[in-house]
Amino acid sequence: MDTRISAPMALAPARRPGLRWAPWIFHFASPMRLHALAGRLVGPLRALAALLLLPGLWLGFVASPADAVQGEGYRLIYLHVPAAWMSMFVYALMALWGGVGLVWNTRSSFMMAHALAPSGALMALLSLVTGAFWGQPMWGTWWVWDARLGSSLLLFFLYLGYLALLQAHEGRERADRACAVLALLGVLNLPVIYFSVQWWNTLHQGATIAPGKAAMAPSMLAALLLMCAAAWAWTAASAFARVLLIIAERQAQARWLQAEQDAAGEHA
Repeated sequence: MDTRISAPMALAPARRPGLRWAPWIFHFASPMRLHALAGRLVGPLRALAALLLLPGLWLGFVASPADAVQGEGYRLIYLHVPAAWMSMFVYALMALWGGVGLVWNTRSSFMMAHALAPSGALMALLSLVTGAFWGQPMWGTWWVWDARLGSSLLLFFLYLGYLALLQAHEGRERADRACAVLALLGVLNLPVIYFSVQWWNTLHQGATIAPGKAAMAPSMLAALLLMCAAAWAWTAASAFARVLLIIAERQAQARWLQAEQDAAGEHA
């Protein structure tokens, strides 16, 4: 009896019951597929960000009433809250992609983590700056060393450290792995940021929006949700646009990329 394994059988480990999820997880592990996906999504995501941003700004800064306690100064939350949420969410995504890259050695995972880092750093900086502008009239000071602000500042430094580490290593593989380890270690700071107002007595106010309730007028809540969605769409568009550049740099000699560039030049 012939016991040799045919080629189709040898290439089908993902059909085993325990690996059925593998084709979905690793479908975009190929830089070619990630490049194609990013190229399709950048434009629509930018358009979506603009469509969400414009009504969000109008509702937040024009249509919504002033806060009964904080007056007009509360409107900074429409910039501060989306930036703060996105700075934590993006860092979590960076750590996720870094972990996937470390475990399965997928190049696209490292590329996505690198593409997200500048956007996350910008969101972290925007969160700190708008928080300072809000705190000065509300607290009488630009900055206080409480748990929420200190851990948020640490998050910004983690982003800067990630970007610096990425540039410090000459070898791409070493830089990828070093950055992934830093991102995974920095994840420990995210619960501290989120739960700091519950774990310690801080000047920073508690959560305005919690599961099942929101201590805001409907128009204020709608404006905040629109601004958060706009921040998400803009961040996604920026990350995909950046990963296109990273792939173009790292895969410059790939035939598929050269073929795409030639095709784009012919259609231009």
